[in-house]
Amino acid sequence: QVRLVESGGGLVQAGGSLRLSCAASGSIFRIDDMGWYRQAPGKQRDLVAEITAGGSTNYPDSVKGRFTISRDNAKNTVYLQMNSLKPEDTADYYCNAQALYMDYMGAHTGEFWGKGTLVTVSS
Repeated sequence: QVRLVESGGGLVQAGGSLRLSCAASGSIFRIDDMGWYRQAPGKQRDLVAEITAGGSTNYPDSVKGRFTISRDNAKNTVYLQMNSLKPEDTADYYCNAQALYMDYMGAHTGEFWGKGTLVTVSS
């Protein structure tokens, strides 16, 4: 199937920046929409940013103007540049991808998640 591995999380002071990366691997035929979600303790998982294969992006108001999503289709990788970080941005950040993959039975579509990377913003 498709495996997603995030990297780049860590501890940063308020006002600082981090860049997350998510690399997809496996029997990938095509990756369509990719995105980043976050989940703080005791809260639901929310969309942070999403990007289509053609490069169209979408952000919630909470991160608009501070976060930028991008992708390198040749590397099957999506990035999240996070600037002006706030303590309320603290959460586990998860990569998401909708992909067409191959196995011995043929082609299949699926939605895949990474295991997450922790971002902690101190005040």
